[in-house]
Amino acid sequence: MTGFPTRAQVEAIRAQYPKGTKVRMIRMADDPRPVPAGMVGEVTFVDDIGSVFTRWQNGSGLAFIPGDDAVEIISDEEYAKGGGQA
Repeated sequence: MTGFPTRAQVEAIRAQYPKGTKVRMIRMADDPRPVPAGMVGEVTFVDDIGSVFTRWQNGSGLAFIPGDDAVEIISDEEYAKGGGQA
């Protein structure tokens, strides 16, 4: 996402990723220590600039940025299995 999102955009992100949503990282852009592709996590909250804070199964609490980073929403069952992590 280029620049800061509008209030409406942040509310849309919050609606898409409510607390407890399970996600799998596909690609994290431009971070020196990115969450690895395939890692699964659970959304903890969305801040006022639309960053989606997530508790990743590797112990990281790094947020992802919708539009910059690529994630997919997964089922509770996939999450419980570790999302297919090797």
